[in-house]
Amino acid sequence: MSYGLLITLHLLAAIAFAGTVFFEVVMIEGIRKHLPHEIMREVERAIGNRAVRIMPWVLLVLYSAGIGMAWQHQATLAQPLASSFGLLLSIKIILAISVFGHFVTAMIWRKRGLLNRRRSQRLHLSIFCHVLAIVILAKAMFYLPW
Repeated sequence: MSYGLLITLHLLAAIAFAGTVFFEVVMIEGIRKHLPHEIMREVERAIGNRAVRIMPWVLLVLYSAGIGMAWQHQATLAQPLASSFGLLLSIKIILAISVFGHFVTAMIWRKRGLLNRRRSQRLHLSIFCHVLAIVILAKAMFYLPW
C-alpha cells in the first residue's frame, strides 16, 4: 500500500479518534453540571454504546495504517537516537501503544462492570493528554531537527 494512502487513512482515523476523545473530555464534562444526573447518565450510556461499536474499527484503521507507515521507517526506528525524527517517532509509537492499552483496559472494565464514572473520566483524561502529545510529536517530527 502506498505511503500516501497509509498517511491519509491514518490521519482520518486519528481525527475520528481524537475528536471523539475531545468531545468526551471537553464537551461532555462541560454540560454535566447543566443536566440532571439521570439524563446525563443516559447520555453517557448512549455515547458509550455508540463508541463501543465504532471505535474498534477506527482503531483498526488507525493502528494498521500506523504500523504500515512505521514499517517504511524501520531503518530509522532501528536507531532512534540517531535523529530527532527517529526519537520523536519512537516516543509517538510508545504513546500510541499506551493509548491502545488504555482502550483495552476500558473495554475489559466495561465488560466486567467495573467502568464507573470516575474510572472512565480518568481514562479519558489520560487518553486526551496522550493524544495531545502524539499530535504535537507528529508535527515536531518534521519541524524540530537537531
